[in-house]
Amino acid sequence: MSDLDKKTKVHASYITKEYDLIQKKSDKLKSLFGTRKEEIPQFWALKGVSFDVFAGEAVGLIGINGSGKSTLSNIIGGIIPPTSGELVISGETSIVTIGAGLKNPLSGIENIRLKCTMSGMSNKEINENIEEIINFADLGDFIYQPVKSYSSGMKSRLGFSIAVHQNPDILIIDEALSVGDDTFYQKCVDKILDFKKEGKTIFFVSHSLGQVAKLCDKTIWMHYGDLKAFGPTNEVIVEYKKFTKWFKSLSKEEKKEYQKRYKSEQSSFSLENLYDKEVAKRQESTLLLRSERKDLQSKLQRNQVGDNMKNSTKIILVCLIFLTLLFSVISFSGKSLTFFLENPIVFIQKHITKSKKDPAENKVKSSTQKTISESTTESTRNSTTKSSEMIQSSSNKVKTYTVLPGDTWSQIAYSNNISVEELLEANERLETDSLHSGEVINIPETFNQSGEN
Repeated sequence: MSDLDKKTKVHASYITKEYDLIQKKSDKLKSLFGTRKEEIPQFWALKGVSFDVFAGEAVGLIGINGSGKSTLSNIIGGIIPPTSGELVISGETSIVTIGAGLKNPLSGIENIRLKCTMSGMSNKEINENIEEIINFADLGDFIYQPVKSYSSGMKSRLGFSIAVHQNPDILIIDEALSVGDDTFYQKCVDKILDFKKEGKTIFFVSHSLGQVAKLCDKTIWMHYGDLKAFGPTNEVIVEYKKFTKWFKSLSKEEKKEYQKRYKSEQSSFSLENLYDKEVAKRQESTLLLRSERKDLQSKLQRNQVGDNMKNSTKIILVCLIFLTLLFSVISFSGKSLTFFLENPIVFIQKHITKSKKDPAENKVKSSTQKTISESTTESTRNSTTKSSEMIQSSSNKVKTYTVLPGDTWSQIAYSNNISVEELLEANERLETDSLHSGEVINIPETFNQSGEN
């Protein structure tokens, strides 16, 4: 059956993935708000990867460390979003990596239930399959122990067993078979071959060329974010072996220079350059139509998901921060939210603007008062001090009053021969808000020049 007769399971077109090289915690906040372009360096793990994979195919993913294999498999598995490009997945995916998604504090059997529930299986389906999952993993009594006590091989067993029994349309295996023993490896191979017979699609990420040659029909060779080659496994592996042989023949300095050059290209890569490159490539063979340019531009637009926050999200976040600070100020002021809503201007004037008074103004006033004090006579100073002490003593005197039904601020002030403003100040009130029967308030005692209250 030709590729044209097969159903496309994975269509990838110009898939890119950009990472921020975060060096400190503040850089993460800058990247979220989109201020990172000039300050935070970027690294492109994928630089425009395109391919089609059909039903029933097993595709290998090979390449040296840092080539983008795991990034590509995670994007196909839906774990991380691409920065740009078009990705169409036909069917449910399940990814198997060493310990992927396993919660260390939970036991093996608890992890089985958790991961199966997260994949959409009902309790009935889990109960029907749990015994088979346990038997396939073959962990013995360790299935009841916390996963944090498992070896990497045991985690791989459990993860693979859970993934294959979820019956996915597309199975992605990322180095999960590299840590297992020969017995379990053969069991996994048999299961993968059964999947292929059922018409399921498999992506197999591995450094073991022998495993890739045995299991995969086609192979993708990733090289520093680029798709270096994609075709029949035996052909791609031959080319990859030629490269590794050549690379090993280089001196230590030559290897470093080679790696430095390609990593520099990953840092300097941009979507604009990729667009120009693709346009030039297509125009070499045929005239590029306007519709084709528009389609290419849309594929090379940054995806909103996984990129910087949208402007609407930024506005919401700023508003939440402002409201949090506002409620904190209201809470510490001892006032209610209702009071603030009814008297916002008065509240701001008393509790916010007073904190902005110029300290220099107070310093000038203090210096002036000191000069005046020094220029007065001793007798005048004594008289002033005595009078001030009497006023201070009397002004600190207050009495309490229990509010009766029907009392108002004006009535209480009039009865005690004081102003409403003095009464409000003694009770730290801004406005004549309502009084409640039984409420206890302070009444300042007045002082006249004869020294009587």
